[in-house]
Amino acid sequence: MNNLATLLAESARADGDRIAVRQDEIALTYAQLNDMSARFASLLQTRGVRPGDRVALVMPNVTCFPVAYYGILRCGGVVVPMNPLLKAREIGFALRDSGSRIVVTFPPCADEVAQAAAQTGAECLVTDSTAFDIPVRATEPMARIVDRSDDDTAVILYTSGTTGTPKGSELTHRNLMTNAATAAETLLHVGPDDVLFGGLPLFHAFGQTCALNTAVAAGATLTLLPRFEPAKALEIMRHDGATVFLGVPTMYTALLQTGIPEGFDLSRLRLAVSGGASLPVEVLHDFERTFGVTVLEGYGLSETSPVAAFNPPDRPRKAGSIGLPIRGVELKVVADDGTSVGPGEVGEIAIRGDNVMKGYWNRPDETADAIRDGWFHSGDLARVDEDGYYFIVDRKKDLIIRGGYNVYPREIEEVLYEHPAVAEAAVVGVPHESYGEEVAAVVTLRNGAQITADEIRDHVKQRVAAYKYPRIVTFTDELPKGATGKILKREIVVEQPGRR
Repeated sequence: MNNLATLLAESARADGDRIAVRQDEIALTYAQLNDMSARFASLLQTRGVRPGDRVALVMPNVTCFPVAYYGILRCGGVVVPMNPLLKAREIGFALRDSGSRIVVTFPPCADEVAQAAAQTGAECLVTDSTAFDIPVRATEPMARIVDRSDDDTAVILYTSGTTGTPKGSELTHRNLMTNAATAAETLLHVGPDDVLFGGLPLFHAFGQTCALNTAVAAGATLTLLPRFEPAKALEIMRHDGATVFLGVPTMYTALLQTGIPEGFDLSRLRLAVSGGASLPVEVLHDFERTFGVTVLEGYGLSETSPVAAFNPPDRPRKAGSIGLPIRGVELKVVADDGTSVGPGEVGEIAIRGDNVMKGYWNRPDETADAIRDGWFHSGDLARVDEDGYYFIVDRKKDLIIRGGYNVYPREIEEVLYEHPAVAEAAVVGVPHESYGEEVAAVVTLRNGAQITADEIRDHVKQRVAAYKYPRIVTFTDELPKGATGKILKREIVVEQPGRR
């Protein structure tokens, strides 16, 4: 039995009365979570879902998420998780591209999701505000878990490229099971008595593997926060006795700025894990001094399930390093011709192992370009020191990471080009003290066109998720270009926001 849903069934058998997932006053034991997901699997079967069918999941970090997630897997379906902040246009693309028959969502997201479903012919199921009270409780639980092979796709995670439309990373049952097991057993050392802080989005690979699947694999408790707010996060960690904090750098900065309220007991917190972007060394040290815990950094991508490297807890930690390759994974740094470079030299990270995706959904050419001779080429530049520790140097791609969310310039540029006043546009990331990076758009206008920066912002804001639109919009007479006419983003200097 190689279905990822067996993680939940096994933990329910081991100790069904233990709390599996908590969100404020709502708490589901492992027995309840397993039962609810089995009932949801039955409901999906009555809707015609068969093994291999894709089912989209659009909701924040609420208890409904794991119920639906494991229910989809249990009946043999493929989970297609999406950011609940996406607009109908973005959701519709993923529904069409994945061929999702059903999309499951939560009331605050329902309007945009329903629009997308209507446009694509998918059935829209809207949950209630707790854990599928109706109609799931009236459905008989699905007794068995549909068997899937190691290489069958379990989850399709959509990630945009800098040169095209979003593409879905096909993660298999083996990819996700081995990555969660490695995280639980060798990286975080999680056991049944642990409480993991679940502020990372579960629709993202980091939160899905390192929080949800790792907690379930270990029989631990996952305590959820739908939207990260530092004061609320601290209260949850205190109230629920969190032992492991998982976050992106902006979360660490926000928690430090808020500070620990007087009298707060966070003594159960034993470990903090950072990923998603480089954590400034000063922030790392400040957090350790303030919270009295060790911070360990790791590295990964959606295409690698996601963890590929980590600072192991039983080895010396190197601040600023992403650590060493994890169990079952190989890393190397290569030049443009694919040959390995020496210690201290900069090259692209290539990854091979149980964590590497099956490929990009229905994109054989892009899969062949990314995975060569069994090695996934990450697009990230790094160097390796004499001890084998990896250090990220820069990103080969133009990816912008704003507050832990990925923003892909090409997608935003396409929306900018849809405006009749825009002649050319380039989207770049600029440093930001709170978000790590801010999205900036540099625009040239068509002859005779007049438009303000606010109007440009509003145009994009109406068409993409709130974290993606450019807060900074500047105008220029001409964008820098190379000999072939390609816009040279590295030569763009973003000035103060202006109007024209």
